[in-house]
Amino acid sequence: MKALTARFGDRVSGVTERFRVVPAVYVLLRRHGDAGSEVLLQLRQNTGYMDGKWAMAAAGHVEAAESVFEAGCREAAEELGVRIEPRHLRALCVMHRTGGTGLPIDERVDFFFECWQWSSTPRLVESDKTADLRWFPLDDLPEPVVPHERLVLGHVHADTLPPVVTFGFDATPSRPSSR
Repeated sequence: MKALTARFGDRVSGVTERFRVVPAVYVLLRRHGDAGSEVLLQLRQNTGYMDGKWAMAAAGHVEAAESVFEAGCREAAEELGVRIEPRHLRALCVMHRTGGTGLPIDERVDFFFECWQWSSTPRLVESDKTADLRWFPLDDLPEPVVPHERLVLGHVHADTLPPVVTFGFDATPSRPSSR
């Protein structure tokens, strides 16, 4: 809050009592492999969230006063040891998601990007949080995958990803935004 107050002054007073969402960023590293398009996934461990499931290799919370592009580049460096230029992040979609508990920690807005170009070879940097790091063909993903990420990956594979999707609000986990 201090960073926001320093940056925006009194314009943020009163805002904190309103509904809040936690912003997160996901970077889907992609490459062309022998079996077609491949994606880099990590096997989560010891995080307290979705441990034992495969997930996009670079993801995390957006920090205060940080753009989603800066967050994506930072997460890729922290988790994979790669350098990504913001111009190489291509927006895939925004997901509004809920855990259904009503708790602020379960209310999310996720920004998904894909990236085909980076420097260095991706490697497992956070071995305390990641049990494995592997490339998978987009049409042959491992099980289990974090459910909301599986939704996005399925749409990417089918080339049907709408710009805005929802997850956790009802029995239909994804629907195009309406005007």
